[in-house]
Amino acid sequence: MLVVQKFGGSSVKDAEHVLNVARIVTDTYKEGNDVVVVVSAQGDTTDDLIEKAEEINPRGSKREMDMLLSAGEQISISLLAMAIDSLGFPAISLLGWQAGFETNSKYSTARIKRVNPERIRAELDKKRIVVVAGFQGLNKYDDITTLGRGGSDTSAVAIAAAMRADLCQIYTDVEGVYTADPRKVSGARKLEEITYNEMLEMATSGAQVLNNRSVEMAKKYNVEMEVLSSLKRVAGTKVKEVTKVEKMLIKGVAKDDSVARVAIVGMPDNPGIAFKVFSRVAKAHICVDNILQSIGRDGTKDIAFTVPAKDAEDAVAALKEYAEAVGAKDLVCEKDVSKISIVGAGMETHENVAAGMFEALADANINIQTISSSEIRVSVLVDKKDGDRAVEAVHRHFFGE
Repeated sequence: MLVVQKFGGSSVKDAEHVLNVARIVTDTYKEGNDVVVVVSAQGDTTDDLIEKAEEINPRGSKREMDMLLSAGEQISISLLAMAIDSLGFPAISLLGWQAGFETNSKYSTARIKRVNPERIRAELDKKRIVVVAGFQGLNKYDDITTLGRGGSDTSAVAIAAAMRADLCQIYTDVEGVYTADPRKVSGARKLEEITYNEMLEMATSGAQVLNNRSVEMAKKYNVEMEVLSSLKRVAGTKVKEVTKVEKMLIKGVAKDDSVARVAIVGMPDNPGIAFKVFSRVAKAHICVDNILQSIGRDGTKDIAFTVPAKDAEDAVAALKEYAEAVGAKDLVCEKDVSKISIVGAGMETHENVAAGMFEALADANINIQTISSSEIRVSVLVDKKDGDRAVEAVHRHFFGE
């Protein structure tokens, strides 16, 4: 079997943890598997490097930031390769470009265009464990690029897809995918398995166990994933296309605090207004969610939507001139909000799911600002101060204490 294993920063944060990872990897190798390991930067290394850059130049170019941040993974892979060697097993570390990662040229948030696994295959043929730097690649200008937060998950899945690996294991500091964040919700339950679609909705809705781009790629190339703990040797959660029928209608409750609500109040109620609003946001390369448009009255209507909090000011800037030109009454940006979501593949055939969520929030005296839904997700926006209480209340309603 070919197994791709990914370890995050908390799993390799110090010498003790690096040696623990080395033992997990070599145990997999001893079972007769070919093993490729993808590693993130140690602990808070990436944040520390960002701090150093801001001390020198708070507006440093994204190209130079990518050059700087890629150093974190270089440290991790070399240390892990040394740890594996100390246990008596052959290993070699490869940077992203050495492992064949070709990306576009969007520094800091690059997309993988292609993975040429020729070098990895050659090293596996020599019976070596291959340790690859996640989060990075090379563009057409031979510049190092990084894939954005959570990019090591994407790197691991990309290798698994390119090499048709039998399994891609994502090791974290929790034991799998839970019905809610187990560090905050005491009654959270670990799931045995979850579909790609459900996991993608969970990741997009704020669950931090997997990067959403990695799940998209796993679904596209049918890469079977497993999320499991690097600290406890217990079964994790399988992520795949089809899961066995379970009694659980709702698979999880997620919270995202990194959103902002933008509203244009008193827009003219004319055809094409929504297009003109959202085309301007799209040109600023900003993704939107939770769109709400009021019923027109007195010749006007309101449009509200959410964006990532980091893009809030850019969204306002993109709309300000247009809002003034058409005589909108106000353009509002509110960052003190949380998005609460429930996810489950069986929701679309059960009419009482959304009502149950709203009942739980009403019983907790939590006001809902906006609502959006898909076939397998219902999301609401609430005041940020109520976010944790909202998750607790909704989780208790569907899963009990």
